[in-house]
Amino acid sequence: MRHRRAFVLLAVLALFGTRLCPASAQTPPPDALKELVPTGTLRAAINFGNGVLAQKGPNGEPRGISADLAAALAKRLGVPLQFATFQAAGKVFEALAANKVDVGFIAIEPARATDVAFTAPYVIIEGTYMVRTDSPLRDVGDVDRAGIRIGVGLASVYDLYLTRTLKHATLVRAKVGGAAAGIPVFIDQKLDAAAGVRQPLDDYAKDHPGFRVMTGAFEQIGQAMGTPKGRPAAAAYLHGFVEEMKASGFVADALKRSGQVAKVAEREK
Repeated sequence: MRHRRAFVLLAVLALFGTRLCPASAQTPPPDALKELVPTGTLRAAINFGNGVLAQKGPNGEPRGISADLAAALAKRLGVPLQFATFQAAGKVFEALAANKVDVGFIAIEPARATDVAFTAPYVIIEGTYMVRTDSPLRDVGDVDRAGIRIGVGLASVYDLYLTRTLKHATLVRAKVGGAAAGIPVFIDQKLDAAAGVRQPLDDYAKDHPGFRVMTGAFEQIGQAMGTPKGRPAAAAYLHGFVEEMKASGFVADALKRSGQVAKVAEREK
């Protein structure tokens, strides 16, 4: 509870940071405000399982592009901000689907779209594989073969994607989700590959000789803001908000401030 109160306090203070929201911010329509903030406080779900999008500050508070976007939105709406933090995107999705939070930061995925209304992506990251250096698997196209076993984080976007698209290889799911959750099961069970987000796989391979990350990608993952389905005015407002954040340079600046390298998604035409 102490950490949660700290998160709320830090979030409220962040509302007064002048650089978090462009000068062109517009007052939200009453119906969008009502749907986005039904409790009077913007409840934003943050996924610590993806270090590209969220990092922990000195006191465990959320930092990074997800937290910055949430703070900018709360300032725009003129309401307090409360963070709900999770270790995997699947848990963020569950919170959104249950209407326990108002906005969340997870990847766009058809299996989630029945319960969550997504904006267009604000960042694109890659899903790829890590293998042992001496593995005969050289390219992402080599991995989908009979007998190949792939470690993957439970209910992660790449778990959902690979479940839908693999024809021959077998997925071995970790008990938890997260951008690098497939690595421990890959190591412990001596699997053929680990599937995950490129950046944490690269970090692991850099620190552990004997592993390499494939240069290609099996998926371009669009990271977006989402709100529970059944809030059409909120979804429409979030869509415009994300497009403005991309166009203003806010997204690129937030990535730079957090020391992360990722592709800013193109604006919708």
